[in-house]
Amino acid sequence: MTTPSGRALLDAVAVMDRLRSPGGCPWDREQTHESLLRYLVEEAYETVDAVAALTAASTSDDPAARADAEHELAEELGDVLLQVLFHARVAQERGAFDVDDVARLLVAKLVRRHPHVFADEEQATGDGVQARWDELKAAEKPARGPVDGIPRHLPALARTDKLLARLERAGLDPDALVVPEPAAGTAARDADAEVGRVLFEVVRSARTAGVDPEAALRAHTDRVERAARAVHSSASASDAPDT
Repeated sequence: MTTPSGRALLDAVAVMDRLRSPGGCPWDREQTHESLLRYLVEEAYETVDAVAALTAASTSDDPAARADAEHELAEELGDVLLQVLFHARVAQERGAFDVDDVARLLVAKLVRRHPHVFADEEQATGDGVQARWDELKAAEKPARGPVDGIPRHLPALARTDKLLARLERAGLDPDALVVPEPAAGTAARDADAEVGRVLFEVVRSARTAGVDPEAALRAHTDRVERAARAVHSSASASDAPDT
């Protein structure tokens, strides 16, 4: 496989410039960082679905199904790229930064955090690379604590899993933390608190078993959904009038 030239990325930047410039698309010109957020989240989850579809297609003997799934993933990644270009263009118009700044920051970070590739540091194992990445990241942001920077808007299971991973790497035992009890309230609020504790422990158990809790729940929900569809299809078929 040849190394991509990147020329098509420049074409994508040029298209975004046209859309946001005078005479471009009125809807595109109205968008802001805030209005675009929902699309960034949606496209990210659609990419997750596309990866799941590709994984499923990879187990089949149908080359056409795999090709379709690969095309779908490429298309969804393009939609994610669109959101990056969109946000960079909005920022450029405000004089903050542009898409080149985004790319430069990314390149600098990747080079800086891979000294075993771009410098003379000894090649490490996978676990060693992760530990070195965390070490370099901490050096870049010394004021940041071990659990700082976890996005609050992550899905709850994924956020809990990430928090537990950070605590583990920092040598902090969740059981040794003084976790404040929620303020006493209604029975419904107390039930919420208890369910939260139970779910937290479920995520801990998943980590112990080496299971991604978000993916596990998504897979089980998919199975329940398929079962419900099958029941509905069967019921609809039995209710259909004879011809």
